[in-house]
Amino acid sequence: MKWEYLFGLLFLTQAITSCKPSGKTWSMDVYETSASGNKLQPIEPAASSGEAILLTIKPETTFQRITGFGGAFTESSAYLLNRMSPEKRKEIITAYFSEQGAQYSLTRTHINSCDFSLSQYSYAPVPGDRNLEHFSIDEDRGDLIPMIKEAQQASREGFKIIASPWTAPPWMKDNQAWVGGKLLPEYRDTWARYFSKYLRAYEKEGIPIWGITVENEPHGNGNNWESMLFTPQEMTDFVNNYLGPTLEKDGLGDVRILGYDQNRAELKDWVDVMYRDEASAKYYAGTAIHWYESTFDYFPEALLYAHQKAPDKHLIQTEACIDADVPKWQDDAWYWSKEATDWGWDWAPEDQKHLHPKYVPVFRYARDIIGCLNHYVDGWIDWNMVLDRQGGPNWFKNWCVAPVLVDPELDEVYFTPLYYTMAHFSKFIRPNAVRIDLENPHKTLMATAAKNPDGSIAVVVFNPDEAKRTLQLTLEGNTYSLTISAKAIQTILFNQINQK
Repeated sequence: MKWEYLFGLLFLTQAITSCKPSGKTWSMDVYETSASGNKLQPIEPAASSGEAILLTIKPETTFQRITGFGGAFTESSAYLLNRMSPEKRKEIITAYFSEQGAQYSLTRTHINSCDFSLSQYSYAPVPGDRNLEHFSIDEDRGDLIPMIKEAQQASREGFKIIASPWTAPPWMKDNQAWVGGKLLPEYRDTWARYFSKYLRAYEKEGIPIWGITVENEPHGNGNNWESMLFTPQEMTDFVNNYLGPTLEKDGLGDVRILGYDQNRAELKDWVDVMYRDEASAKYYAGTAIHWYESTFDYFPEALLYAHQKAPDKHLIQTEACIDADVPKWQDDAWYWSKEATDWGWDWAPEDQKHLHPKYVPVFRYARDIIGCLNHYVDGWIDWNMVLDRQGGPNWFKNWCVAPVLVDPELDEVYFTPLYYTMAHFSKFIRPNAVRIDLENPHKTLMATAAKNPDGSIAVVVFNPDEAKRTLQLTLEGNTYSLTISAKAIQTILFNQINQK
């Protein structure tokens, strides 16, 4: 069944009101994605027999404000879209960004090349070009910029973009290489001005950049593809003495600077330095994180610590994917099965191997997004939006999975279950929503709730169990009963009914 038809059904759901109305009456629409075949399917919220799990929604207790959800514009994704027919290209962009689709609201892209580029490149290829006289974003004009512009046209509310460098040009680094090494002290000012030039160049293209991370994965990536190393103190010194003042001087002080941008197990070490005092924290708008430390642990203690260290700063998940696996084509069952492996399955250190067992791809996404939201993360960004059947293109052959897979030779598109998993959050929890309290006594069922700017309340529930569950939701004295399928995700959307 095509995604257009499924999303068309969203407007045909029935309004279910409380059996014990209070001063407010709500309609309730329920959408489910399940191992049994539902794909963001509107369902009738009928209860079944069995003990109910009581979920208590408390709109009066609020937490973080939501920035958004989405995925990344990479050269690989953009290149693939350019190889598809205009009809299929439009179908994919519409599915991600339109009101009929997932309505992505927070995205990411790369500054210079990354592993999901067709080759290695920078915007300043001439060695020793301190004044950046040869700076140009022409490398992005063929694929990347057109993809972003088409997404802008499809999105009614627009979306934010975070841009991240994997490395400075090799001539600015102590090892003169794309991989590893550190920024030479004499080029710190040049590298800061490089960010400014990039931001202005994209702004001139009609693509405003909302935020930047200082460096993707500052610990490196095992010396495999583009990288540049920073310690927490080195990054903070660069931000405070060069990057922050340069952007401020160039009239770009409203661009958010996010520090760190790697896995969560080391998060404490970074926020302790970034937010050590007011002077240290001055230019940081928040912290960026990735999920690759484990296939099941979302590191709630580390997330909570980072929030408490800087409660007024952003905490944004900027990259996640099913890595180290060649994607399965037209095989929904695989995405619901405990078959996936990641980089740690083979070569994680012995003391970390327990963090990398085989896992269910859909479960990993649902568990992590809900766990992150419930521990103060305000934005969650997936990695590549589109990859091919090999999990590329990737110049290093670092194959990964994307929510949407394509076969350009056959002009075919496969919307994997991961696409619908992401849509359960991105479509229904909108920017500037506020997470609200939700009491959930169950050990395996996970849930989160948010109140949108329009007053609607979205509750996302994840049931990883092999049995369906009866849910009983209470909202302001009203009670609602429904069933969630085995191995399923539901979004329950409440809208207040106007009463005369």
